[in-house]
Formats: sequence, structure tokens, C-alpha cells
Amino acid sequence: MNVAKRAVARIATRMVLSRNYKIVGVGTGSTVGFFMEELASRPEAKRLQYVASSIDTARKLASRGLLVLDPGTVDQIDVYVDGADEVDPKGNMIKGRGAAHLSEKILAYRSRFNIFIVDESKLVDKLGEKRPVPVSLVPSALSLVVNALKMLGYDVELRGGNCKDGPCIDDHGFVVLDVWTGPMDDPERVDRLLQSVPGVVETGLFIGLTDLVLVGRSDGGVQEIRTHRTRGLHL
Repeated sequence: MNVAKRAVARIATRMVLSRNYKIVGVGTGSTVGFFMEELASRPEAKRLQYVASSIDTARKLASRGLLVLDPGTVDQIDVYVDGADEVDPKGNMIKGRGAAHLSEKILAYRSRFNIFIVDESKLVDKLGEKRPVPVSLVPSALSLVVNALKMLGYDVELRGGNCKDGPCIDDHGFVVLDVWTGPMDDPERVDRLLQSVPGVVETGLFIGLTDLVLVGRSDGGVQEIRTHRTRGLHL
């Protein structure tokens, strides 16, 4: 699996450094970790500025000598690189195993070009086949949201925290649920349905935000999937 992740990270790094980009958005996750390693190995990467989707990513970029900007001070992002948990044939995705999906969606929406790097195990025919949809919500609405989602027919799990007792809290202070939808025929409809519940802030369904998916294979090969992006600030 690491062979595939390293392969897509290497290609993504070449793409980012070969173009006239100035500000690079960076996501969160294990595959992105390989991308950051590749960046750190290239001296020319230090001429760029970076915007991170999480505290963890910001720390890792800074520790590699890369300049990290406050997301709130950046008007535009030239390119955004991130991973995904599931990708369907249209380039729609489930993201958020690192509980950074809110910030990731903000950066992807603001970016001029989005590159998502995955290994072949992340490809599915329909979103929801393997993974739940992460949902961020206001803590005071926890009971309301859980009950409402169960009434809609979904299995709901309160994600646990890794470093403390109690629920997982994201970088913005929101509680994270994992919602098992099963395979989705219409992920856009499911996204609207989830976000219609009062107290829900954001979901890990990324619809229409993909420009390019790089898929790493176990033999080290990389497949490019170009998609029709329909959402974003710069369309």
C-alpha cells in the first residue's frame, strides 16, 4: 500500500512544483503525509507558501521548513492536494477520517485546482460502500442530530477521541459523528438531507469538487482520472 501512496505523492509533487503556483493547500491523512515528505525533499518547494487543513498538517509542514500561512488571511489558493476515503467514478468523495473535512472542504472550494491522491482500494462504484460519512455538528445539538439521523434510517456512531475520554472534537470545536448510509445512488441528495438537520455544520461528502484524481497502484503505477468540477469559488 505504501508503494501506491508514495507513487501518487511523487507525481503530485512534480505537478505542483512544475507549475507557476504560489500558494498550495494541503489536506490531512496518511497519503498526504507522503506528499509532504516529497515536498520536503525538493529545495524548490521552499519558494512556495502553504495553507493547512488541520493543526496536524500545519505542524508537519512547519517542521519541514515550509512556510505555513493562516487560512483566514489567504484570498485564494492556487492548488489543493488531499487524499480521500472513497472515490466514485464521477470523482465524488467521502473524506474526513482525520476529522478535518470542514477545513478540507473550505480549502477545496477556494482552490483554483484540486488534486486528490489515493490508492486503488479507495475506488468504489457507489459512495458509502465501505466507509461512513463523517458529520460535524454543534455539541449542544448532539442528541437532536443523532435521533434525527436515526429516524432517517441511518446507523450513527459517535466517534471517540484518540487522546481523551468522550467524543472526537475537530479543530473547530465541533463533535464528529460517523453516519453509515450504505451505497448511495444519489450522494448529492444524501448530502442535502444530512445538512438539513439543525445543528449539522458540515459533512464529509465532497460533491463536484474534484479536478484530478491520481490513483496509485500496488505495482507503483499511477492512473489519472480527470473529472468535471461543478463547485468552487473560481468557477
